Amino acid sequence: MEYLLKNRTHPTIDEIYLALSPTMPTLSKTTVYNTLNLFLERGAVQQLVIDEKNARYDVDTTSHGHFICKSCGKVYDIFNLSPALFELPKNTGFNVHAVEISYSGVCNECHQN
Repeated sequence: MEYLLKNRTHPTIDEIYLALSPTMPTLSKTTVYNTLNLFLERGAVQQLVIDEKNARYDVDTTSHGHFICKSCGKVYDIFNLSPALFELPKNTGFNVHAVEISYSGVCNECHQN
């Protein structure tokens, strides 16, 4: 959890493993995966599914969206979204467990290059 709190870059399991393994030689990717799943179950992190092969983890569990740059791969938090985006009309009958709002495109830095 300390790594996620200090590195709010929406890291992947591989990125977390590579960052921690030099100081924790007995750490395995399985341990990272299992720990993140425990954090997910407890509501301590959010999982962002980028595509079938890539997931990233966000320690900020408040209501917010994400912007994913298709050029560099960075994920940016988007705050101050309309609260209506996080709600369904009451007459749908759905029981919502999670809302994910993601925008994709090219970030300003990549667009300028």
